[in-house]
Amino acid sequence: MKFVAFERTKQGTGASRRLHITGRTPGIVYGGKAHQPVNIELDHNALWHALKKEAFHASILEMELAGQTSKVLLRDVQYHPFKQLVLHIDFQRVEADTMLHMKVPLHYSGQENSPAIKVDACLVNPVMTELEIACLPADLPEFIAVDLSGLKKGTSLHVNDITLPKGVKAVTHGKNNPVLVSVVSVAEEAAPEAAAAPAAAPAKGKGKK
Repeated sequence: MKFVAFERTKQGTGASRRLHITGRTPGIVYGGKAHQPVNIELDHNALWHALKKEAFHASILEMELAGQTSKVLLRDVQYHPFKQLVLHIDFQRVEADTMLHMKVPLHYSGQENSPAIKVDACLVNPVMTELEIACLPADLPEFIAVDLSGLKKGTSLHVNDITLPKGVKAVTHGKNNPVLVSVVSVAEEAAPEAAAAPAAAPAKGKGKK
């Protein structure tokens, strides 16, 4: 995805407020061995629509700035607490030989064809919707496709059960083979609810005559 940014010379709360009034969003781009951080501004409406796209959050972007194109990653977005307004945005420059750490979406499919659902009518619960990975920029996937058609009753799908794209490694921060998807039978799901139901109130004794 491509977007256009403009160099921003004025800083501070007042300058940012004036930018928002004129339909611009302040931001910064940093990183790169031979580059200094640069304050930038972007068209707010174009940015707002771009942020609705999954690829804008989890893929390498092409930023045009001062007539030059750089490869960058979205690193942080600050939203207004109740207005449809982006307050500030951060991008990081990407170099081909620098290892990236990113969270990418998990796209699940095929669960309706799994024995867990077709045969045993189980519930399939995604535990994780994104996965942190490490890879070089050229190997960064927009998402990771996960096939759930082999799920069975009484089993769970773990990180080590899926095939990651070439050059991509999962980052689990010391967790041993985290669960991606759990399979729960309807009976198991209903049991805790039944146990939590309050006991029937005892019948009141007869009053004094």
